Amino acid sequence: MGRISKFNYRKLVLALADVFIIVISGLIANYILSLFGYPGTLASRGLLYSIVITVLVCMFLQFLSGSYSKLWRYFNKKDYVTCGVAMLVGFAASYIIMLIVQIQQGLLFTLCYFIISAIGVLLFRFIFKKSFLDLTEAGSLDKRERTLIVGAGRAGQMILTEIKNAEFDENNPARRMLPVCFADDDITKLHKKLGDVEVVGTCPEIPQICADYSIDNIIVALPSCEEDEKRKILDYCSKTECKIKVIPYLSELLLDTDESKTKLLNQAKEIKIEDLLGRKPIEFNKKDIADLVKDKICMITGGGGSIGSELVRQIAKYNPKQIIIVDIYENNAYDIQQELVLEYGNSLNLETIISSVRDYDKMETLFKKYRPQLVFHAAAHKHVPLMETVPEEAVKNNIFGTFNVATLAEFYGVDKFVMISTDKAVNPTNVMGATKRACEMIIQYKAQNSEHTEFVTTRFGNVLGSNGSVIPLFRRQIEHGQPVTVTHPDIIRYFMTIPEAVSLVLEAGAMAKGGEIFVLDMGAPVKITTLAENLIRMYGKVPYKDVPIVFTGLRPGEKLFEELLMDEEGLKSTANKKIFIGNQIKIDDEDMLDKLQKLHIAAGRNDSEKTVELLAQLVPTFHHQTN
Repeated sequence: MGRISKFNYRKLVLALADVFIIVISGLIANYILSLFGYPGTLASRGLLYSIVITVLVCMFLQFLSGSYSKLWRYFNKKDYVTCGVAMLVGFAASYIIMLIVQIQQGLLFTLCYFIISAIGVLLFRFIFKKSFLDLTEAGSLDKRERTLIVGAGRAGQMILTEIKNAEFDENNPARRMLPVCFADDDITKLHKKLGDVEVVGTCPEIPQICADYSIDNIIVALPSCEEDEKRKILDYCSKTECKIKVIPYLSELLLDTDESKTKLLNQAKEIKIEDLLGRKPIEFNKKDIADLVKDKICMITGGGGSIGSELVRQIAKYNPKQIIIVDIYENNAYDIQQELVLEYGNSLNLETIISSVRDYDKMETLFKKYRPQLVFHAAAHKHVPLMETVPEEAVKNNIFGTFNVATLAEFYGVDKFVMISTDKAVNPTNVMGATKRACEMIIQYKAQNSEHTEFVTTRFGNVLGSNGSVIPLFRRQIEHGQPVTVTHPDIIRYFMTIPEAVSLVLEAGAMAKGGEIFVLDMGAPVKITTLAENLIRMYGKVPYKDVPIVFTGLRPGEKLFEELLMDEEGLKSTANKKIFIGNQIKIDDEDMLDKLQKLHIAAGRNDSEKTVELLAQLVPTFHHQTN
């Protein structure tokens, strides 16, 4: 009750200030005109009536226009215009009324009176906001981050309450937020108030709302909305310059007896670029994955990389008998090792081995010692432009590293061997893609001849946030104040998240019967330019204005469009509607082994030109582009 009284008192003071300004402006206008020889007695005749009528009409229109419906410190450009228009209409109406009641008032006086009054009223608001409020306790609110809450339901109300309560807690970061308004698609809530915060519009209006109300932050408080609806809302939010946070889905919200942990604001996350993908997250059968991994000895080559390390994380959740991480780069291997040690302690049987898949003898030592039952082969050189400069290294590591590990898996009786491939293996135009297609052929050759081990390939597009992907590069460029570089304005790619990619690998392993190429339905491809623009907006900046986007031209071996299946493979559905199987292509054993032998010799001699020539013979669909 005290807060309401305080608000009404403040509104009355501000309204009285307008009355004072309009009254004084009438006297000033009359005096100025008399100085220029305007017949003052005529201008001032009925001056008292003129001022009273003008004050009454203008104040009525100011109230009607909503000039006093919110505190003046929140005034923005739109409010200043509304206030000015109300004054103009008020003076026009007053002049007409004066004519009707036959009180003589010159048009020049009315015009002068309006100009002085309008300038005075608007200037007072500006000065009041910029100067007086800075000296008061209320003025400190103006320095807080103006926040739009999307969703005026239960979650939105909880967010509002948490922000309000944070005003009394100096250590609470929410104290820096100032809830300004709500947006909600429920029309019945429009213009209603939660506390003293109004629902001012719907979700499609978010960009305009943010402009009109000078919003700094957006909190999307819709934990139960559908994925498609959430993505649309995030699209609206990404068109603003605001920082965006999202409340997790109901299934992801933490429920704990500790109140500090269950506060929604504490669980709000910065918007992620994967939230803007043109499809729902892929769902996988966790039971099948658990049955695959539980009590098994699992070897992950390239286990320190972005895909390999996520494989290790997910496998660790399903109670494997042992995990063997194999990686040539000791820093990455050490990082994932320490992460798992901190999380699982001694409960996880973990071995971390620094070794190269190129070294057959060392790999045989590992297979002989640990006897893995599942092998996930993620070790590979994946950087397209770099592999163009040293094709022999891509061949040694990708093709013959895969051949080494697959051969040993078969010899030592591994149950399942899952190789990670890429959409760049389809009709490859670059060395890296061609080597990965060769790896797929090796796995199919092994599947044709293996009596025990089930060999399978998983193929997917670009992985958001992985080592070498565009997202980390774009982030570095934005954070260092540099232009974002995109190779071509029309370049498109299929994208998936790292957890999705790894879940595909694991479920493919569970489905595998031998020889399949599993392909994920990744939805519509994403334009890289759009991805860059959205990421720039997420940093609260405007593309092409605050952060330039520079088009650098396609790199050697790079395609505008990626494909997921070769024409001759076709598609076969699986139990998971988002996972398909490419039909096996018969491999001529003798021909492939002969070509591999020649390729091995050329790569061993570091003959780049001959290596590319022989690689094209091995992979008939390889059409090398050097741009």
